[in-house]
Amino acid sequence: MHYLAQFTPDEGGWLVQFPDVPGAVSAGKDLAEAIENAQDALEVMLLTMANDRKALPEPASAKAKPAKDQHLIPVSASTSAKLAFIRAFDESGLSLAEMAARLGKAKNEVARMRDPYHQTKIQALEAGLKVLGKRLVVLVEAA
Repeated sequence: MHYLAQFTPDEGGWLVQFPDVPGAVSAGKDLAEAIENAQDALEVMLLTMANDRKALPEPASAKAKPAKDQHLIPVSASTSAKLAFIRAFDESGLSLAEMAARLGKAKNEVARMRDPYHQTKIQALEAGLKVLGKRLVVLVEAA
């Protein structure tokens, strides 16, 4: 999952904004730092949106060719898995209790899985997605 970022020279560094993710703003003293910081800003904003139960913007196509002043910024695998689970769970209409029963877990464990800021093991997210009729797929690409 990638989002398009706009890079603008700014006072000896770079300002980074995401046209599709309002509020995701970052900067860096050089391009490498700006790109690294951009991923953090993007993930924080996406997790915040998920926490507020706001619809997540669709990611840019990995095949899109960015303009000269743009870059496609990836979302980490762990954040992508967490966001996929949250989206699928919220769309399912299941209560925490119903999901817990289907997973054979306690209700508070499912609440932690739904919490965007709780680090959930990938195996738990996979199990949750399976219950919701989804499958987690990991893609490896050149960095």
